[in-house]
Amino acid sequence: MLLPVRSYRKVMKKTLSFVLLAMVLAPACLKAQERQKPKHKKHEIYGSWGYNKEWYTHSNLHVDQPSLGNNYTFVSAKAHDHPGWDAQFFTKALSIPQYNYRLGYFFNEKKGLAFEINFDHTKYILAEQDVRIKGAMNGQVVDKVIHWPDDSSAHYYLNNGANFLLFNLVKRWHLFSTRDGKFQVDGLTKTGIGPVIPHVQNKFFGQPENKQHFQVGGMNVGLEGTIRATFFNYVFLEYCNKLDYANYWGLRSYQGTVKQAFGTYEMILNLGVTYPFGKE
Repeated sequence: MLLPVRSYRKVMKKTLSFVLLAMVLAPACLKAQERQKPKHKKHEIYGSWGYNKEWYTHSNLHVDQPSLGNNYTFVSAKAHDHPGWDAQFFTKALSIPQYNYRLGYFFNEKKGLAFEINFDHTKYILAEQDVRIKGAMNGQVVDKVIHWPDDSSAHYYLNNGANFLLFNLVKRWHLFSTRDGKFQVDGLTKTGIGPVIPHVQNKFFGQPENKQHFQVGGMNVGLEGTIRATFFNYVFLEYCNKLDYANYWGLRSYQGTVKQAFGTYEMILNLGVTYPFGKE
């Protein structure tokens, strides 16, 4: 059924008035909606503490003691870590087991980029083993297999830490989030370089034990992959897998020095807090 011309004109006028009113009010409505949208934070700082487990590659450990006529190498020597949390965990200080901490700052939240200070207190102990020793001892050429005892007569420890310090660049990917944003899962990759700060303790073949000490003793590079679950926007739990390559030199021993290089595979579990701030 067709509308009369007069009625048609009335409908058109009302429709046109509504469209003009909507055009006038739309910008104001959009601005109001923008004001109501939650603002994302522009920056974020975080910190975490956790514990780790290590596996080391075999290493050529070179001992140089010129005044004793010693310049020899343990060829492809085996070593192990000392977790500390696998026995009497709750009877020891938090800093006794192999621990790690992370301090980070997301300077570009949109791109998921952060800078991080990454420290792992890892323990390296030369294992009891039959090992080839090659070079010079007491001024005499030597190339033989010996039994390394790892006891009071001879030992080699970085037991208060092989201590990897890295300055990392971090990239984050958001993998999952609930609607309210109170639980989310992120993936992070980290890569960096930095010094090693070992605590050196060793005794070779009946010699006096060197004085235990910390020292800056080389450099290391690392690559880490992490899955992080964040709860209620501020607390997170993360599981990490890390590869590290450390080159040590100038480590003090009795009347000489030691140098070596080895790779490390780590598994790490961290508990942390994060604090987003700054309007975008």
